[in-house]
Amino acid sequence: MGKSYDIDLSTGEIKILDISQHVDLYLGGKGVGTRLLYDNTPPGMDPYDDRMPLIFSTGPLTGTSAPQSNRFVVTTKSPLTGAVANSTCGGDFARQLKRAGVDVVMVRGKAKAPVYIEITDEGGASIKDATRLWGKGAVETQELLPKGFGKAVIGPAGENRVRFACIVSQERVAGRTGCGAVMGAKNLKAIIADGKMKIVAEDKDAFEELRKSMVKYLKSHPMTGKILPDLGTANIVNTAAGRNILPVNNFQRGTDHRAPRISGEALAAKHLKRRVGCVNCPIVCGRGIDLHGKRTKGPEYETLSIMGSNLGNFNLPDIFEWNYLCDDLGMDTISTGGVLGFATELTERGMLKSNLSFDSHEAVAGLLHDIAHRNGLGDDLAEGVKRMSEKYGGHDFAIHVKGLELPGYDPRGCYGQGLEYATTNRGGCHVQGATMFLEATGPISIDPLSVKSKAGLVILQQNLSAAICSSVFCMFSSYAMLPRQVFGLDPQGMSYKAVTQVLLNSGPILELVLKAKAPLSMLWFEKFLTYVMGKKVSLGDYTELGERVFNLERIYNIREGFTSRDDTLPPRILNESTFKGVSGGVPLHEMLPKYYRIRGWDKYGIPRDQTLDRLGITT
Repeated sequence: MGKSYDIDLSTGEIKILDISQHVDLYLGGKGVGTRLLYDNTPPGMDPYDDRMPLIFSTGPLTGTSAPQSNRFVVTTKSPLTGAVANSTCGGDFARQLKRAGVDVVMVRGKAKAPVYIEITDEGGASIKDATRLWGKGAVETQELLPKGFGKAVIGPAGENRVRFACIVSQERVAGRTGCGAVMGAKNLKAIIADGKMKIVAEDKDAFEELRKSMVKYLKSHPMTGKILPDLGTANIVNTAAGRNILPVNNFQRGTDHRAPRISGEALAAKHLKRRVGCVNCPIVCGRGIDLHGKRTKGPEYETLSIMGSNLGNFNLPDIFEWNYLCDDLGMDTISTGGVLGFATELTERGMLKSNLSFDSHEAVAGLLHDIAHRNGLGDDLAEGVKRMSEKYGGHDFAIHVKGLELPGYDPRGCYGQGLEYATTNRGGCHVQGATMFLEATGPISIDPLSVKSKAGLVILQQNLSAAICSSVFCMFSSYAMLPRQVFGLDPQGMSYKAVTQVLLNSGPILELVLKAKAPLSMLWFEKFLTYVMGKKVSLGDYTELGERVFNLERIYNIREGFTSRDDTLPPRILNESTFKGVSGGVPLHEMLPKYYRIRGWDKYGIPRDQTLDRLGITT
């Protein structure tokens, strides 16, 4: 284990932070970050309070050659939701930070003038002047900072406290929950790191054998070896439209005949110039395109859906431009698209004066700059959908959960995903469980319009996701856990129907699995951890880690004033159907009580004492 820093920008004091007491229970990444957030903030602290910690954390595998492990997690309190905030990111910062001998950086205080933090293996941590960088975009900022360093930076949106501002590393983004705004509130423009230390596994031979095996498997798997490399996450567009879960015009519809125009197939055929990937990742799911004669990153599915179909826009060049602007300005494309969609519907209903329209999109690019700099209407949009609805009305079609705008999967076509949105601790989020992959966007569909077994399925997915984010793997690696054979099944065939029926009726088995602490080692996640740390980690240990982290986030939110009333969905999603012959939206009330019971929470959604005791959570 390396060292960790506690940096106070108000005083300039840099101290060594001891996290050793948290590693056994919370491992790293999101787990350790959440524990530090809980312990270092009193109840009710404003996210922009100078004392609010902004925590950058790595995992045990960061800096190694393990595929999909060179990522970092940012944790704080969200200025958008008031709930726990965390976001993961690829790029080059995590590996360089770890090779500088550092596991965690906790930043507190506020600098008197713009600064950046520099960390090296030889010189330790230091605070440097960033006046010349203030006001610049994320792209130019990274170019102006010292060469060879891994970088995590903000753009103008973070400086101006746009509530959904993000943090950028190379072309990757810690996008959700507004961590970039907290960074900007501290006058912190960037953190950079450089190191040459080698991260060596305790069992080097077993680690290397597993690494080779995993790379080979990922390259041969239909999802990670074919679909994602060929089409990226944009492969989902046509599937989502076919399943009636593609957001159109602020979630008014779930499909549109123009969807193929913004699909992964269209992007690959007309615009793809190169495939790009994160450090040590064989999947290379990123899309490299040319924009105005420059190489840049193409949009992910979330951007194609929420800044495309959700705005009534099916023109790829427009989305390329807006995606680049959001990244350079430092704004989450999901929340940006969500608030633009809401504002457009407000406008078309006569509740807001603007030039926005679902049929015309000339105003969007200018508004992105206005949001980032809080000019005119952009100042209101920078507050997010929830606060916009409180000012202008439109609560019934304000698409958010706990203040976090929904991503590109309409849960009226995947009920389990709706339950996940309602209960996920950071708000309306798809990557803290990704239940939609098992209901609608993956190779099999566990009856998306049924509530049967969905509570247990969502809990299993959420626990696994929390464990993955605490060991700091990429979520895409979990897609390869589905056996290759299911990708070739005929949806009309007996084998497909048998598999989906077994899964649909697996509720009792799921409850047993969730209660048992299996001593088996079945996934590569826990195997890698065993070989790196030299300590046996079983599948049961791993899923219990995720359960512990999820419950810690829950009690943090409860401490901050959240209740079971916040475990809900937007009225449009609850009350309006997008399917013929189906009355109403997601039947959340049928799933939530069972979810609470299986979780070991009371009827008010509060974790029971015996649940916290079993997990070793202290408050």
